[in-house]
Amino acid sequence: MNRRLNVAVIGAGYWGPNLARNFRAGADWNLASICDLDIDRARRVADAVGGVPVTTDLQAVLRDPLIDAIAIATPARTHHPIALAALAAGKHVMVEKPLADTRERGEEMVRAAEANGLVLMADHTYCYTPAVLKMKELIADGALGDILFVDSVRINLGLIQPDVDVFWDLAPHDLSIMDFVLPGGLDAASVAAHGSDPLRTGKSCVGYLALPLSSGAMAHVHVNWLSPTKIRQMVIGGTKRTLVWDDLNPQQRLSVYDRGVDIDSVSKVTGVDTRAANISYRLGDTWAPALPEREALGGVVAEFAAAIRERRPARTSGAAGLRVLSILGAAAESVAAGGVPTPVFSAARAVEGVAA
Repeated sequence: MNRRLNVAVIGAGYWGPNLARNFRAGADWNLASICDLDIDRARRVADAVGGVPVTTDLQAVLRDPLIDAIAIATPARTHHPIALAALAAGKHVMVEKPLADTRERGEEMVRAAEANGLVLMADHTYCYTPAVLKMKELIADGALGDILFVDSVRINLGLIQPDVDVFWDLAPHDLSIMDFVLPGGLDAASVAAHGSDPLRTGKSCVGYLALPLSSGAMAHVHVNWLSPTKIRQMVIGGTKRTLVWDDLNPQQRLSVYDRGVDIDSVSKVTGVDTRAANISYRLGDTWAPALPEREALGGVVAEFAAAIRERRPARTSGAAGLRVLSILGAAAESVAAGGVPTPVFSAARAVEGVAA
């Protein structure tokens, strides 16, 4: 399949125009249609990318034998029915985050893609940024050593969403990054979550997630719609080095610190634990990897095409999206139970036989 692939963008609201622009610019793609219930909104997006056929008829798009794939950029509650209809029509599917509005619906989407031999890709855009790709490379190469902890903060003032809480709005970004860069992915048996609704909106506007990982590391995520300051930061600490990602600092998005705590082998004399005497503090250099500046969505649409052509799961596959949904689902149960640790449904068991 060497020809350009034909894709339709479903949804011309907030994210759809970005997808349309990158599909139009991508060497692998022909942007064949933009579909939205608001035809005028669809026309505005089409005009912005140089002219594309527009329609309000999703079924007509799915019946078109020339359409190879669709990209869904609609509210989360609609992802499941649109994706299932597209997969049944033989179309490859990319879905903006979150994959679905419940784990069960996400699981059904993953199984449908597998049954039909089609690509289902989660648009976890941050995973295609130069900074996050470099983070993955450094961790895979062992530059940080064994991972000890992950602390992530994603806070800002607004936008309070009408249909989801702050966990479902913001945390998928951080969870998808962890799943992408950590060895073994986002493998947590339980999650403890606390949410606060000080404005009485009926949903959590401030939230905290604590995730003990199977590797022994601890991951923590703080999300907040009410902060007057905007922070997008992740700290990943290892036995050798610590990495800090600051997405709002274009001059130095990544910093690697050769600083930490070294604990020598423990010795015991007459039953006395001498570990305290064997602790030393390492104060080494700090360095910033050079990173190219390019739009992450260009990498997303290129990966979507590569997965289709090579008949393989995308790097951010439907199974990866399902792992994030499993965490979010457990977090919702934990919040409802007052922060009690809640088991995470195993996405691996749910889609046994589906490539991650």
